[in-house]
Amino acid sequence: MRIGMAQLLVEGGEPERNLQRAEKLIRQAKAGRCDLVLLPETLDLAWTHPSAYNEAEPIPGKFSDFFCSLAFELDIWLCLGLTEKNGDVRFNAAILINNKGEIIHTYHKINLLEVEFPFYQVGKSLNVIETPFGNIGINICADNYIYSIHNAHVLARMGAQIILSPSSWTVDHFITEEMDPYKNKWVKPLSEIASLYDIVFVSVTSVGYIVGGPYEGKKMIGCSLAVNKSGVIAQGEFNEFAGDLKVVDAELKPLKWKGTQFDDLEKNKRQ
Repeated sequence: MRIGMAQLLVEGGEPERNLQRAEKLIRQAKAGRCDLVLLPETLDLAWTHPSAYNEAEPIPGKFSDFFCSLAFELDIWLCLGLTEKNGDVRFNAAILINNKGEIIHTYHKINLLEVEFPFYQVGKSLNVIETPFGNIGINICADNYIYSIHNAHVLARMGAQIILSPSSWTVDHFITEEMDPYKNKWVKPLSEIASLYDIVFVSVTSVGYIVGGPYEGKKMIGCSLAVNKSGVIAQGEFNEFAGDLKVVDAELKPLKWKGTQFDDLEKNKRQ
């Protein structure tokens, strides 16, 4: 399965520009013979941007329709994050679109940061989707914090052979590449899951400075990750100014365990 890791420059409250940049990277990934493109969290309006209150769209809706049309035109699968309006509330959502342009799964982020509470409602379910490539599990960003990594454990136990995670990793404005801010925060938990269950884990984040909202002044610097049992197999550029596409060939292994066999796996890990 060839995956395009589309590390996207996302501007708060600028959906048209964000979608145009996303399209450019998706077309680039198609030219690179990718089967699926993974894009960041809330790429339409940006994470916790105040425009979410008034400009969020339903799913299906204007923004999701844009990506469905693109998936159909290019004969490619897409996984990406959008701000979903659902009646009187909003969700931090991720959608999986097949190459026919159909939304085959919508996921709502569960492990919301406290600063997200005014913007999004808590999700209520985890699912694994059967596809021609294998079983895909989906979560979002902080669902994979070391203290909430049980979400990824559940996806693996449900039979996921790969977990896709649209993200929006943020750091203080003074962070530089030499400080390696993501080693323990992201490489460690993602690698733990990939190694324990022998699956692939891919998380793609946005880049750019945050303008508006509770994290204003911080920046998103990329460093998107793809890991398997052996460790990091692809990593995005450290880059807060422009988008970046990395292509990774991911081998989805046959399922080895189910049910209480996972309990034995955990016991062996502790011994």
